[in-house]
Amino acid sequence: MAIRTILHYPDKRLRVPGEKVDPARIADKEIQTLIDDMAETMYAAPGVGLAATQIGVALQIFIIDVAGEDEPSDLRVFINPEIIEKHDEIVWTEGCLSFPGVTEEIERAAHVRCRALDRNGKSFEIEADELLAVAIQHENDHLLGKLMIDRLGPLKKRLLHRKMQKRAEATQSA
Repeated sequence: MAIRTILHYPDKRLRVPGEKVDPARIADKEIQTLIDDMAETMYAAPGVGLAATQIGVALQIFIIDVAGEDEPSDLRVFINPEIIEKHDEIVWTEGCLSFPGVTEEIERAAHVRCRALDRNGKSFEIEADELLAVAIQHENDHLLGKLMIDRLGPLKKRLLHRKMQKRAEATQSA
């Protein structure tokens, strides 16, 4: 396992949608290593979710672990996810590993039902509320090339873009 580099906004690779994973390839060492690396990267960051697109791999895979600090790990792997139902609304203070140090109030569905394949290629459906529902929608957005900043109003979007642009420029010149 290895910790991969997490892409930070405004890196253009964050806008590249993930491609579906061929179910016949899920058992391949390459995909299994990717999932292990994603988990190690997410826990090291630390975060509650990570999409393959955030580490520059344009595949439809994301992982989530919303277990509390005093709870055992509850790592969930979603391959080729589809949100098949969502309803009600919730405003959640979200962060994102691709926007270090940033939190924003984001409106999302309070309840979702998602269908995906697990790391063994087995199909599953999950119904989720609250943090898990928010995390599923957030990570699924990454697979579509959509980012947290896209869900903000024009003024907040412009301010966050400038902040992240300055951060990227400072990082490049360092």
